[in-house]
Amino acid sequence: MSKTTTQHAQSVDTAGNRRGFLKKTAIIGGAAITGAPFIGNAEAAKGKTWKVQSTWDAGTTGYALFEEWCHGFKEASGGELSIQPFGAKAVAADNNALFESVRTGVLDGMNPFTLYWSGKMPASVFLSSYPVGPDQPAQWDTMFYGLGLLEMTRKIYAKFGLVYVGPIQHDANIIHSKKPVTSVADFKGLKLRVPGGMVSEVFQEFGASTVSLPGSDIFPALEKGTIDAADYVGPAVNWDLGFAQVTKYILFGPPGLMSVYQPVDLMDLTVNMRAWKGLSPQMQRLVEDRVKTYSVKHYVSIQKRNVEALVKFEKAGSVINRLSEADLQAFRKAAIPIWFKWAKKDADATAVFKLQLDYMMNPIMGYVDAADIKGLSL
Repeated sequence: MSKTTTQHAQSVDTAGNRRGFLKKTAIIGGAAITGAPFIGNAEAAKGKTWKVQSTWDAGTTGYALFEEWCHGFKEASGGELSIQPFGAKAVAADNNALFESVRTGVLDGMNPFTLYWSGKMPASVFLSSYPVGPDQPAQWDTMFYGLGLLEMTRKIYAKFGLVYVGPIQHDANIIHSKKPVTSVADFKGLKLRVPGGMVSEVFQEFGASTVSLPGSDIFPALEKGTIDAADYVGPAVNWDLGFAQVTKYILFGPPGLMSVYQPVDLMDLTVNMRAWKGLSPQMQRLVEDRVKTYSVKHYVSIQKRNVEALVKFEKAGSVINRLSEADLQAFRKAAIPIWFKWAKKDADATAVFKLQLDYMMNPIMGYVDAADIKGLSL
């Protein structure tokens, strides 16, 4: 497995070119009418407004970026599409309610952490990073936009009446603890918040007692001592959430790797199928393009603020520990059989994991070889 992570880059159209395209003049009924080019001018005058809830808590770095992005849709679309943003729990009170609210049309869309749906669609554990799997943002962009993972994902979501528009890069996940954790041995008996699914099972292999909580419930659980430690996103947002006030220790992976269990924690934009079909093909492409460009901005902005936040954590007295290379190998030994267990939960999970396993075994990556998976099969 690679010891280093790299930032990803994608080429994007300039805002000027997009605005120029959106402001083309349409000829309707022999009269020149300036307005949005994608739908009828009467409908353009009215426009559509989507209600989209994020799992980012209001007041955090992540939510500020999401809110700014949503507010840019009206101008970018020439008034055809506006997005009204909502923070975590603003409409749907928990993750299950969020999924159902979008599926049934109470909300038009959501901006969640993709792996939250492991109980509904097992394949979702492979739609964001997992323990000692692909660990670089560029690898995930390659799988989604180059190797067919986006098309696979959309077929899976369509079964629920949803459209997975695209992945949104954000950060690695790290652990904040009230107790010192310096190796995998220290997970034994630790009451640890993790997102569930495959990640939870790997930590259980080391003796941790795991629980799944939404981000907004982590601080009070740490404050009350209900849990000893919590995995959640990166330093920038975790500083916003006040983790320095209720924990003393931060755990990273070996040098160059913030996290060995969720190094590329993807978010996404998921939309109600009817809402999506209510857009013209040209407007759908605009939304897809804005997801791609937002992914870059979201990721880079958060990485910049991570650097700043980590200085604040250290000044507040937080102690940073790192797992060793030996710990990384222990994670590999525990995680790889669990990969195959989850991949066999249904046909979709098998297909998604097979794509990723082929990529990891390709010499381009070289993360997995035949010896690593001896005796395991799909």
